[in-house]
Amino acid sequence: MRIRFYGAVRTVTGSMHIVQTARGDTVLLDCGLFQGRRAEARARNTTLPLDPAKVKAVVLSHAHIDHIGNLPSWVKRGLRCPIYATGATVDLTGIMLRDSAHIQLMDVRHLNRHLRAGDTPAEPLYTPEDAERAISLLRGRNYRQWFDVVPGLRCIYHDAGHILGSASILLEETENGTARRLGFTGDIGRPDSPILQDPEPFPSGADVVLTESTYGDREHPPQVELPEELRKVLFQTIARGGKVLIPAFALGRTQAVMYALKGLQREGKLPEVPVFVDSPLATRATEVFARHPECYDREAERYFRAEGSLFDFDGFSPVRSVEESKQLNERKGPCVIIAASGMCEAGRILHHLDHSLGNPLNTVLIVGFQAEHTLGRRLVEKQSRVRVFGQERDVRAEVVVLNGFSAHAGRSEMRSYLDLCRPRGPLFLVHGDETRCTAFEQYLKSNGFPDVRIPREGDTFEIR
Repeated sequence: MRIRFYGAVRTVTGSMHIVQTARGDTVLLDCGLFQGRRAEARARNTTLPLDPAKVKAVVLSHAHIDHIGNLPSWVKRGLRCPIYATGATVDLTGIMLRDSAHIQLMDVRHLNRHLRAGDTPAEPLYTPEDAERAISLLRGRNYRQWFDVVPGLRCIYHDAGHILGSASILLEETENGTARRLGFTGDIGRPDSPILQDPEPFPSGADVVLTESTYGDREHPPQVELPEELRKVLFQTIARGGKVLIPAFALGRTQAVMYALKGLQREGKLPEVPVFVDSPLATRATEVFARHPECYDREAERYFRAEGSLFDFDGFSPVRSVEESKQLNERKGPCVIIAASGMCEAGRILHHLDHSLGNPLNTVLIVGFQAEHTLGRRLVEKQSRVRVFGQERDVRAEVVVLNGFSAHAGRSEMRSYLDLCRPRGPLFLVHGDETRCTAFEQYLKSNGFPDVRIPREGDTFEIR
Protein backbone atom coordinates (compact mmCIF):
# COMPACT_ATOMS: atom_id res chain seq x y z
CA MET A 1 0.00 0.00 0.00
CA ARG A 2 1.30 3.42 -0.99
CA ILE A 3 0.18 6.85 0.17
CA ARG A 4 0.65 10.01 -1.89
CA PHE A 5 0.21 13.33 -0.10
CA TYR A 6 -1.65 15.87 -2.16
CA GLY A 7 -4.06 18.27 -0.41
CA ALA A 8 -3.86 20.04 2.97
CA VAL A 9 -0.09 19.53 2.97
CA ARG A 10 1.65 22.34 4.87
CA THR A 11 -1.68 24.15 4.76
CA VAL A 12 -5.11 23.63 6.30
CA THR A 13 -7.37 23.43 3.30
CA GLY A 14 -8.14 21.13 0.38
CA SER A 15 -7.69 17.83 2.26
CA MET A 16 -6.97 14.90 -0.05
CA HIS A 17 -4.55 11.99 -0.08
CA ILE A 18 -4.18 9.21 -2.63
CA VAL A 19 -3.88 5.57 -1.60
CA GLN A 20 -2.78 2.89 -4.04
CA THR A 21 -3.22 -0.74 -3.08
CA ALA A 22 -0.87 -3.59 -3.87
CA ARG A 23 -3.20 -4.76 -6.64
CA GLY A 24 -3.20 -1.30 -8.21
CA ASP A 25 -6.53 0.15 -7.07
CA THR A 26 -6.63 3.89 -6.34
CA VAL A 27 -8.60 5.26 -3.37
CA LEU A 28 -8.98 8.90 -2.26
CA LEU A 29 -8.96 9.92 1.38
CA ASP A 30 -11.14 13.06 1.33
CA CYS A 31 -11.64 15.29 -1.70
CA GLY A 32 -11.67 18.80 -0.30
CA LEU A 33 -11.99 22.21 -1.86
CA PHE A 34 -8.89 24.37 -1.63
CA GLN A 35 -9.84 27.77 -0.23
CA GLY A 36 -7.67 30.87 -0.51
CA ARG A 37 -6.77 33.53 -3.06
CA ARG A 38 -9.17 33.24 -6.00
CA ALA A 39 -6.63 32.52 -8.75
CA GLU A 40 -4.65 30.01 -6.68
CA ALA A 41 -7.81 28.27 -5.49
CA ARG A 42 -9.12 27.98 -9.04
CA ALA A 43 -5.84 26.50 -10.27
CA ARG A 44 -5.60 23.99 -7.44
CA ASN A 45 -9.21 22.87 -7.63
CA THR A 46 -9.14 22.33 -11.41
CA THR A 47 -5.69 20.70 -11.65
CA LEU A 48 -6.35 17.10 -10.71
CA PRO A 49 -3.41 14.79 -9.93
CA LEU A 50 -4.83 11.77 -11.78
CA ASP A 51 -7.63 10.65 -14.06
CA PRO A 52 -10.82 10.61 -11.93
CA ALA A 53 -12.17 7.69 -13.93
CA LYS A 54 -9.38 5.51 -12.51
CA VAL A 55 -10.39 6.08 -8.86
CA LYS A 56 -12.11 3.01 -7.43
CA ALA A 57 -13.43 4.54 -4.18
CA VAL A 58 -13.43 7.68 -2.02
CA VAL A 59 -13.41 7.51 1.78
CA LEU A 60 -14.53 10.71 3.53
CA SER A 61 -13.68 11.80 7.06
CA HIS A 62 -16.39 14.46 7.51
CA ALA A 63 -18.56 16.99 5.73
CA HIS A 64 -16.65 20.26 5.99
CA ILE A 65 -16.20 21.78 2.55
CA ASP A 66 -12.38 21.64 2.73
CA HIS A 67 -12.74 17.84 2.98
CA ILE A 68 -15.59 17.17 0.52
CA GLY A 69 -16.04 20.29 -1.60
CA ASN A 70 -14.16 19.26 -4.73
CA LEU A 71 -16.07 16.02 -5.26
CA PRO A 72 -18.30 17.53 -7.98
CA SER A 73 -15.19 18.66 -9.91
CA TRP A 74 -13.95 15.07 -9.94
CA VAL A 75 -17.39 13.79 -10.93
CA LYS A 76 -17.50 16.37 -13.71
CA ARG A 77 -14.23 14.90 -15.01
CA GLY A 78 -15.26 11.24 -14.78
CA LEU A 79 -15.37 10.01 -11.17
CA ARG A 80 -18.00 7.27 -10.94
CA CYS A 81 -17.00 5.20 -7.89
CA PRO A 82 -18.65 4.77 -4.47
CA ILE A 83 -18.04 7.58 -1.95
CA TYR A 84 -18.08 6.21 1.60
CA ALA A 85 -18.98 8.22 4.71
CA THR A 86 -20.85 7.88 7.99
CA GLY A 87 -24.61 8.27 7.85
CA ALA A 88 -24.58 11.78 9.30
CA THR A 89 -21.80 12.80 6.90
CA VAL A 90 -23.86 11.54 3.96
CA ASP A 91 -26.79 13.74 5.00
CA LEU A 92 -24.58 16.78 5.62
CA THR A 93 -22.55 16.32 2.44
CA GLY A 94 -25.73 16.58 0.39
CA ILE A 95 -26.65 20.01 1.71
CA MET A 96 -23.04 21.24 1.70
CA LEU A 97 -22.40 20.31 -1.95
CA ARG A 98 -25.70 21.78 -3.11
CA ASP A 99 -24.85 25.02 -1.34
CA SER A 100 -21.32 25.04 -2.73
CA ALA A 101 -22.60 24.59 -6.29
CA HIS A 102 -25.02 27.47 -5.76
CA ILE A 103 -22.16 29.67 -4.53
CA GLN A 104 -20.13 28.76 -7.62
CA LEU A 105 -22.94 30.03 -9.85
CA MET A 106 -23.48 33.22 -7.82
CA ASP A 107 -19.75 34.05 -7.86
CA VAL A 108 -19.56 33.58 -11.63
CA ARG A 109 -22.60 35.77 -12.23
CA HIS A 110 -21.07 38.50 -10.06
CA LEU A 111 -17.73 38.30 -11.87
CA ASN A 112 -19.30 38.31 -15.31
CA ARG A 113 -21.35 41.40 -14.51
CA HIS A 114 -18.09 43.28 -14.06
CA LEU A 115 -16.21 42.03 -17.13
CA ARG A 116 -14.14 44.48 -19.09
CA ALA A 117 -13.98 44.48 -22.87
CA GLY A 118 -12.00 41.50 -24.11
CA ASP A 119 -12.21 39.53 -20.84
CA THR A 120 -13.16 35.85 -21.03
CA PRO A 121 -16.38 35.10 -19.13
CA ALA A 122 -15.86 33.08 -15.97
CA GLU A 123 -17.29 29.58 -15.61
CA PRO A 124 -18.30 27.84 -12.39
CA LEU A 125 -15.97 25.25 -10.95
CA TYR A 126 -18.95 22.91 -11.09
CA THR A 127 -22.72 23.06 -11.47
CA PRO A 128 -25.67 21.89 -9.34
CA GLU A 129 -25.98 18.95 -11.72
CA ASP A 130 -22.39 17.92 -10.97
CA ALA A 131 -23.14 18.18 -7.26
CA GLU A 132 -26.23 15.97 -7.60
CA ARG A 133 -24.20 13.33 -9.45
CA ALA A 134 -21.64 13.36 -6.65
CA ILE A 135 -24.37 13.05 -4.01
CA SER A 136 -25.81 10.02 -5.83
CA LEU A 137 -22.50 8.19 -5.28
CA LEU A 138 -22.57 8.55 -1.47
CA ARG A 139 -22.75 5.34 0.57
CA GLY A 140 -23.40 5.49 4.32
CA ARG A 141 -21.49 3.30 6.77
CA ASN A 142 -21.67 2.89 10.54
CA TYR A 143 -19.05 3.64 13.17
CA ARG A 144 -16.97 0.73 14.47
CA GLN A 145 -17.96 -1.69 11.70
CA TRP A 146 -15.48 -2.89 9.07
CA PHE A 147 -16.54 -2.51 5.45
CA ASP A 148 -14.84 -3.38 2.16
CA VAL A 149 -13.55 -0.42 0.13
CA VAL A 150 -11.98 -2.30 -2.79
CA PRO A 151 -10.87 -5.94 -2.99
CA GLY A 152 -8.21 -6.56 -0.35
CA LEU A 153 -8.75 -3.20 1.39
CA ARG A 154 -11.19 -2.62 4.22
CA CYS A 155 -12.00 0.36 6.43
CA ILE A 156 -13.39 1.08 9.88
CA TYR A 157 -14.67 4.45 11.15
CA HIS A 158 -14.26 5.77 14.70
CA ASP A 159 -15.95 8.90 16.02
CA ALA A 160 -13.58 11.87 15.71
CA GLY A 161 -15.71 14.22 17.83
CA HIS A 162 -15.05 17.13 15.45
CA ILE A 163 -18.48 17.76 13.90
CA LEU A 164 -21.61 15.67 13.54
CA GLY A 165 -20.67 12.43 11.76
CA SER A 166 -16.92 13.11 11.71
CA ALA A 167 -14.67 10.07 11.70
CA SER A 168 -11.10 8.97 11.93
CA ILE A 169 -10.24 6.29 9.39
CA LEU A 170 -8.31 3.06 9.66
CA LEU A 171 -7.53 1.25 6.39
CA GLU A 172 -6.30 -2.34 6.39
CA GLU A 173 -4.85 -4.12 3.37
CA THR A 174 -4.18 -7.83 3.47
CA GLU A 175 -1.76 -9.32 0.95
CA ASN A 176 -0.33 -12.84 1.09
CA GLY A 177 -1.61 -13.19 4.65
CA THR A 178 0.08 -10.00 5.88
CA ALA A 179 -2.01 -7.03 7.05
CA ARG A 180 -0.82 -3.44 6.66
CA ARG A 181 -2.66 -0.58 8.33
CA LEU A 182 -2.89 3.11 7.53
CA GLY A 183 -4.56 5.48 10.00
CA PHE A 184 -5.94 8.90 9.11
CA THR A 185 -7.22 11.00 11.99
CA GLY A 186 -9.23 13.38 9.86
CA ASP A 187 -9.96 16.42 12.02
CA ILE A 188 -10.00 15.61 15.74
CA GLY A 189 -12.31 17.37 18.16
CA ARG A 190 -11.73 18.39 21.75
CA PRO A 191 -12.58 16.09 24.65
CA ASP A 192 -15.60 17.20 26.68
CA SER A 193 -16.91 19.40 23.88
CA PRO A 194 -20.66 20.05 24.05
CA ILE A 195 -23.15 18.06 21.95
CA LEU A 196 -20.75 15.48 20.49
CA GLN A 197 -19.10 12.40 21.93
CA ASP A 198 -15.40 12.55 22.76
CA PRO A 199 -12.88 11.64 20.06
CA GLU A 200 -12.43 7.88 19.89
CA PRO A 201 -8.92 6.83 18.80
CA PHE A 202 -8.67 3.93 16.41
CA PRO A 203 -6.78 0.94 17.83
CA SER A 204 -3.00 1.18 18.07
CA GLY A 205 -0.91 -0.89 15.71
CA ALA A 206 -1.19 1.07 12.49
CA ASP A 207 1.98 1.01 10.42
CA VAL A 208 1.57 4.69 9.45
CA VAL A 209 -0.66 7.47 10.77
CA LEU A 210 -1.60 10.77 9.09
CA THR A 211 -2.72 13.35 11.61
CA GLU A 212 -4.07 16.86 11.45
CA SER A 213 -1.98 19.61 13.09
CA THR A 214 -4.27 22.63 12.87
CA TYR A 215 -3.40 23.85 16.37
CA GLY A 216 -0.08 22.07 16.74
CA ASP A 217 1.60 25.13 18.19
CA ARG A 218 -0.84 26.08 20.95
CA GLU A 219 -3.23 25.07 23.68
CA HIS A 220 -6.87 26.03 23.97
CA PRO A 221 -8.34 27.61 27.08
CA PRO A 222 -10.41 25.26 29.27
CA GLN A 223 -13.91 24.82 27.90
CA VAL A 224 -15.49 25.37 31.31
CA GLU A 225 -14.50 29.04 31.01
CA LEU A 226 -16.20 29.49 27.64
CA PRO A 227 -19.78 30.29 28.72
CA GLU A 228 -18.59 33.05 31.05
CA GLU A 229 -16.32 34.53 28.38
CA LEU A 230 -19.20 34.52 25.91
CA ARG A 231 -21.51 36.13 28.48
CA LYS A 232 -18.99 38.94 29.10
CA VAL A 233 -18.67 39.73 25.39
CA LEU A 234 -22.45 39.88 25.03
CA PHE A 235 -23.02 42.09 28.08
CA GLN A 236 -20.19 44.50 27.25
CA THR A 237 -21.37 44.98 23.67
CA ILE A 238 -25.04 45.29 24.58
CA ALA A 239 -24.22 47.79 27.33
CA ARG A 240 -22.69 50.15 24.79
CA GLY A 241 -25.54 49.62 22.34
CA GLY A 242 -23.67 47.59 19.73
CA LYS A 243 -24.16 44.47 17.67
CA VAL A 244 -22.24 41.22 18.09
CA LEU A 245 -21.28 39.74 14.72
CA ILE A 246 -20.18 36.12 14.82
CA PRO A 247 -18.67 34.71 11.60
CA ALA A 248 -19.25 30.98 11.95
CA PHE A 249 -19.04 27.90 9.79
CA ALA A 250 -22.58 26.83 8.96
CA LEU A 251 -21.76 23.29 10.00
CA GLY A 252 -20.48 22.70 13.52
CA ARG A 253 -19.52 26.12 14.82
CA THR A 254 -22.93 27.73 14.39
CA GLN A 255 -24.56 24.90 16.32
CA ALA A 256 -21.93 25.07 19.07
CA VAL A 257 -22.55 28.80 19.55
CA MET A 258 -26.33 28.33 19.58
CA TYR A 259 -26.02 25.52 22.11
CA ALA A 260 -23.88 27.75 24.35
CA LEU A 261 -26.40 30.59 24.07
CA LYS A 262 -29.23 28.24 24.96
CA GLY A 263 -27.23 27.05 27.96
CA LEU A 264 -26.76 30.62 29.16
CA GLN A 265 -30.47 31.26 28.84
CA ARG A 266 -31.27 28.06 30.70
CA GLU A 267 -29.13 29.35 33.57
CA GLY A 268 -30.64 32.83 33.45
CA LYS A 269 -27.39 34.38 32.19
CA LEU A 270 -28.34 35.36 28.66
CA PRO A 271 -29.24 39.04 28.29
CA GLU A 272 -32.53 39.85 26.58
CA VAL A 273 -31.29 40.39 23.07
CA PRO A 274 -32.49 39.06 19.71
CA VAL A 275 -30.26 36.40 18.17
CA PHE A 276 -30.33 35.88 14.40
CA VAL A 277 -28.78 32.99 12.49
CA ASP A 278 -28.35 34.47 9.04
CA SER A 279 -27.48 31.35 7.07
CA PRO A 280 -29.99 29.11 5.30
CA LEU A 281 -27.24 26.50 5.06
CA ALA A 282 -26.72 26.60 8.84
CA THR A 283 -30.46 26.20 9.33
CA ARG A 284 -30.51 23.14 7.08
CA ALA A 285 -27.44 21.70 8.82
CA THR A 286 -29.08 22.23 12.20
CA GLU A 287 -32.09 20.22 11.00
CA VAL A 288 -29.76 17.29 10.26
CA PHE A 289 -28.68 17.21 13.91
CA ALA A 290 -32.19 16.15 14.91
CA ARG A 291 -31.87 13.05 12.70
CA HIS A 292 -28.65 11.81 14.27
CA PRO A 293 -28.88 11.64 18.07
CA GLU A 294 -26.54 8.65 17.93
CA CYS A 295 -23.74 11.20 17.66
CA TYR A 296 -24.71 13.09 20.84
CA ASP A 297 -22.98 12.93 24.19
CA ARG A 298 -25.08 12.06 27.24
CA GLU A 299 -25.92 15.64 28.20
CA ALA A 300 -27.06 16.58 24.70
CA GLU A 301 -29.07 13.37 24.40
CA ARG A 302 -30.80 14.15 27.71
CA TYR A 303 -31.68 17.71 26.62
CA PHE A 304 -32.88 16.48 23.24
CA ARG A 305 -35.24 13.94 24.81
CA ALA A 306 -36.57 16.46 27.30
CA GLU A 307 -36.94 19.48 25.02
CA GLY A 308 -37.05 18.12 21.48
CA SER A 309 -34.36 20.55 20.30
CA LEU A 310 -30.80 21.40 21.21
CA PHE A 311 -30.82 24.87 19.73
CA ASP A 312 -34.15 26.73 19.98
CA PHE A 313 -34.44 29.38 22.70
CA ASP A 314 -36.34 32.57 23.43
CA GLY A 315 -35.24 35.41 21.18
CA PHE A 316 -33.75 33.18 18.47
CA SER A 317 -34.80 33.71 14.84
CA PRO A 318 -33.51 32.03 11.68
CA VAL A 319 -33.05 34.39 8.72
CA ARG A 320 -33.94 32.80 5.41
CA SER A 321 -34.40 35.43 2.72
CA VAL A 322 -31.89 37.90 1.33
CA GLU A 323 -34.33 40.71 2.10
CA GLU A 324 -34.52 39.71 5.77
CA SER A 325 -30.72 39.63 5.86
CA LYS A 326 -30.48 43.15 4.44
CA GLN A 327 -32.94 44.42 7.02
CA LEU A 328 -30.58 43.37 9.83
CA ASN A 329 -28.10 46.00 8.65
CA GLU A 330 -30.74 48.69 9.08
CA ARG A 331 -31.73 47.44 12.50
CA LYS A 332 -31.11 49.80 15.40
CA GLY A 333 -30.03 48.63 18.82
CA PRO A 334 -28.17 45.58 20.11
CA CYS A 335 -28.51 42.14 18.60
CA VAL A 336 -26.44 39.05 17.86
CA ILE A 337 -25.92 37.98 14.24
CA ILE A 338 -24.38 34.59 13.47
CA ALA A 339 -23.60 34.26 9.78
CA ALA A 340 -21.40 32.33 7.37
CA SER A 341 -18.74 32.10 6.20
CA GLY A 342 -16.51 31.22 9.12
CA MET A 343 -13.40 32.81 7.62
CA CYS A 344 -15.27 35.88 6.29
CA GLU A 345 -14.44 35.05 2.68
CA ALA A 346 -17.97 34.79 1.30
CA GLY A 347 -21.60 34.71 2.28
CA ARG A 348 -23.83 37.01 4.25
CA ILE A 349 -21.31 37.84 6.98
CA LEU A 350 -19.47 40.03 4.45
CA HIS A 351 -22.48 42.31 4.09
CA HIS A 352 -22.79 42.64 7.86
CA LEU A 353 -19.08 43.38 8.23
CA ASP A 354 -19.26 45.92 5.43
CA HIS A 355 -21.95 47.81 7.37
CA SER A 356 -20.59 47.30 10.88
CA LEU A 357 -16.77 47.26 10.98
CA GLY A 358 -16.55 51.05 11.15
CA ASN A 359 -18.71 51.31 14.28
CA PRO A 360 -16.77 51.15 17.59
CA LEU A 361 -19.94 50.10 19.42
CA ASN A 362 -19.93 46.73 17.63
CA THR A 363 -17.99 43.55 18.32
CA VAL A 364 -16.75 40.97 15.84
CA LEU A 365 -16.50 37.70 17.76
CA ILE A 366 -14.15 35.18 16.12
CA VAL A 367 -14.91 31.60 17.18
CA GLY A 368 -12.91 29.49 14.74
CA PHE A 369 -9.63 28.99 12.92
CA GLN A 370 -8.78 31.63 10.33
CA ALA A 371 -6.53 30.51 7.49
CA GLU A 372 -3.81 32.68 5.99
CA HIS A 373 -4.84 35.27 3.40
CA THR A 374 -8.46 35.37 4.60
CA LEU A 375 -10.38 38.39 5.86
CA GLY A 376 -10.93 36.55 9.12
CA ARG A 377 -7.18 36.20 9.66
CA ARG A 378 -6.67 39.90 8.99
CA LEU A 379 -9.29 40.74 11.61
CA VAL A 380 -7.63 38.40 14.13
CA GLU A 381 -4.33 40.14 13.42
CA LYS A 382 -6.07 43.42 14.40
CA GLN A 383 -5.31 45.13 11.10
CA SER A 384 -6.71 48.66 11.16
CA ARG A 385 -7.91 48.54 7.55
CA VAL A 386 -9.23 45.59 5.56
CA ARG A 387 -10.81 45.05 2.16
CA VAL A 388 -14.46 44.05 1.98
CA PHE A 389 -16.01 43.59 -1.47
CA GLY A 390 -12.85 45.11 -2.90
CA GLN A 391 -13.18 48.33 -0.88
CA GLU A 392 -10.95 49.48 2.00
CA ARG A 393 -12.76 49.62 5.33
CA ASP A 394 -11.55 51.00 8.67
CA VAL A 395 -11.82 48.50 11.52
CA ARG A 396 -13.18 50.42 14.50
CA ALA A 397 -15.31 47.60 15.89
CA GLU A 398 -13.82 45.57 18.73
CA VAL A 399 -12.46 42.17 17.62
CA VAL A 400 -12.58 39.38 20.21
CA VAL A 401 -11.25 35.85 19.70
CA LEU A 402 -12.66 32.90 21.67
CA ASN A 403 -10.58 29.88 20.68
CA GLY A 404 -12.47 27.75 23.17
CA PHE A 405 -15.14 27.22 20.52
CA SER A 406 -12.63 25.51 18.27
CA ALA A 407 -13.73 22.12 16.99
CA HIS A 408 -10.05 21.11 16.68
CA ALA A 409 -8.06 19.65 19.54
CA GLY A 410 -5.21 21.72 20.89
CA ARG A 411 -1.60 20.59 21.07
CA SER A 412 -1.66 18.52 24.27
CA GLU A 413 -5.15 17.18 23.48
CA MET A 414 -3.82 15.89 20.16
CA ARG A 415 -0.81 14.34 21.86
CA SER A 416 -3.07 12.49 24.31
CA TYR A 417 -5.16 11.22 21.40
CA LEU A 418 -2.11 10.11 19.43
CA ASP A 419 -0.67 8.34 22.48
CA LEU A 420 -3.55 5.89 22.13
CA CYS A 421 -3.10 5.21 18.40
CA ARG A 422 0.62 5.73 17.82
CA PRO A 423 1.95 3.96 14.73
CA ARG A 424 4.70 1.38 14.45
CA GLY A 425 6.26 3.54 11.74
CA PRO A 426 6.18 7.24 10.88
CA LEU A 427 3.61 9.79 11.98
CA PHE A 428 2.91 12.29 9.17
CA LEU A 429 1.63 15.79 9.97
CA VAL A 430 -0.92 17.24 7.54
CA HIS A 431 -3.72 19.81 7.69
CA GLY A 432 -1.68 22.55 9.35
CA ASP A 433 0.13 25.73 8.39
CA GLU A 434 3.84 25.02 7.94
CA THR A 435 4.90 26.89 11.07
CA ARG A 436 2.37 24.99 13.16
CA CYS A 437 3.40 21.67 11.66
CA THR A 438 7.02 22.39 12.53
CA ALA A 439 6.13 23.38 16.09
CA PHE A 440 3.99 20.24 16.50
CA GLU A 441 6.76 18.06 15.09
CA GLN A 442 9.20 19.36 17.72
CA TYR A 443 6.62 19.03 20.46
CA LEU A 444 5.79 15.41 19.59
CA LYS A 445 9.44 14.39 19.28
CA SER A 446 10.12 15.82 22.73
CA ASN A 447 7.17 13.81 24.05
CA GLY A 448 8.18 10.34 22.94
CA PHE A 449 7.26 10.17 19.25
CA PRO A 450 10.52 9.19 17.52
CA ASP A 451 9.52 9.38 13.83
CA VAL A 452 7.49 12.48 12.97
CA ARG A 453 7.52 13.84 9.42
CA ILE A 454 6.06 16.78 7.52
CA PRO A 455 5.44 15.74 3.91
CA ARG A 456 5.44 18.00 0.89
CA GLU A 457 2.81 17.93 -1.82
CA GLY A 458 3.46 14.98 -4.11
CA ASP A 459 5.59 13.03 -1.63
CA THR A 460 4.88 9.31 -1.48
CA PHE A 461 5.44 6.67 1.17
CA GLU A 462 5.15 2.94 0.74
CA ILE A 463 3.95 0.80 3.65
CA ARG A 464 5.88 -2.44 3.54
